[in-house]
Amino acid sequence: MSSMLEAKTLVVTGGASGIGAATARLGVQEGASVVIADIQDEAGGNLARELGAHARYVHCDVSLEVDIARAVDEAVSAFGHLDVMFNNAGIVGAVGPIDEIPVDEYDFTVAILMRSVFLGMKHASRVMKPRRSGVILSTTSCVGLRGGLGPHVYAGCKAAIVGFTRNVAAELGPWGIRVNAIAPGKHATPMFADAAFGDPNATDRTEVFEKISPLKGRYGTAEDIAEAAVWLASERAGFVSGITMSVDGGLIAGTPEGGEPGQGLYAGHRPLVREAGRRGLPA
Repeated sequence: MSSMLEAKTLVVTGGASGIGAATARLGVQEGASVVIADIQDEAGGNLARELGAHARYVHCDVSLEVDIARAVDEAVSAFGHLDVMFNNAGIVGAVGPIDEIPVDEYDFTVAILMRSVFLGMKHASRVMKPRRSGVILSTTSCVGLRGGLGPHVYAGCKAAIVGFTRNVAAELGPWGIRVNAIAPGKHATPMFADAAFGDPNATDRTEVFEKISPLKGRYGTAEDIAEAAVWLASERAGFVSGITMSVDGGLIAGTPEGGEPGQGLYAGHRPLVREAGRRGLPA
């Protein structure tokens, strides 16, 4: 069986660490050439050297249109075409009560989390439309699908990505371009570790991640999201467009974090509940 991304070219924003780095590694493993776009020059350069001839690193501030355009153009220049754009770069951004968030922090957060996705979609479609093929992916979050799981501005941007994905998919389908989003949960990534523990390198605190995981005996990793991204980018998902795929261990479905079997409101059997407080099947 051929590799899933054989001869494809992939741009990954935020590609120097976490989900982006895992996707770059798996992409090359599955036959792709990868442009790693990030502001972490040392980490990005090291990863490109690790991956060899099928990888390039470009400095990219995802809030700047010129930088996103340059990353897309680098893919075309270096590898001949762009097949997959993964808008993955992100930050936690502004944190605090809604009445205390400074407007400049709001604006900066939106620029990184939402304007970057707009720019990625814009410039990817610019080079994909003439070829009438391509895949655009974006990282949203479970925080954008359920209230109370994260900071306000982050949640708003991630929810917006869900709607943006559907709308752009509706436009680009006739061009043969698929558009999808991936919603991680509380994965062991540098961004979540930094938010939770104040240390982006604390991804090895496995006992904590296992404790908060909704899926007993398993916690989410960057590689889990990379697997979803590569599948969505491949022809194995060739008729999938306009969706948001949750990769969260069942968190959005309502699975309790760190729950034990048999717990929960409806875990035990009780007599059927009828009208006016009556119980049990009618006689």
